[in-house]
Amino acid sequence: MTPFMTTPVAALVVASLLVLGYGTLAAQRPAHPATPPPPHGMGPAPSHAQPAGPNDVERSRGIATKLGTTADALKQAYDAARAINSKLTWGQFIAANVLAHNLGAKNSKITTDAILLGLQGGKSIGQTLQGLGLSEKDAKEAEEQARREIGDSQK
Repeated sequence: MTPFMTTPVAALVVASLLVLGYGTLAAQRPAHPATPPPPHGMGPAPSHAQPAGPNDVERSRGIATKLGTTADALKQAYDAARAINSKLTWGQFIAANVLAHNLGAKNSKITTDAILLGLQGGKSIGQTLQGLGLSEKDAKEAEEQARREIGDSQK
């Protein structure tokens, strides 16, 4: 081979290695799917979601009693759920539990885990409830009822 012919071959080899190296690095980079903002209500949490604080836990004692548990047990369950979905807010977690408590007897698909899974996937609570079999109207009514119950329990 002449020196003139080895230069294009060497360039081709280098270019191939660069492409392969980039492909490997790109495959190792975590995917971050774009999540559209929720239309309203209890949608996905903002990226600045904070862990539940002592005041949140204290204010949840009433709703914990309604759910047949303790505020501390709710906090532990929230910490576990937040380890899976770091964008989950305390309010969303409490709402998911209340909704599952209120609707689970009529629709066995509606569980706290199913609602949390929907939130993790970027859906709002309303969208998740619709995906679990509720109409849009019933989902909105269920969310409003949960908000009232949570608010009443904090008084």
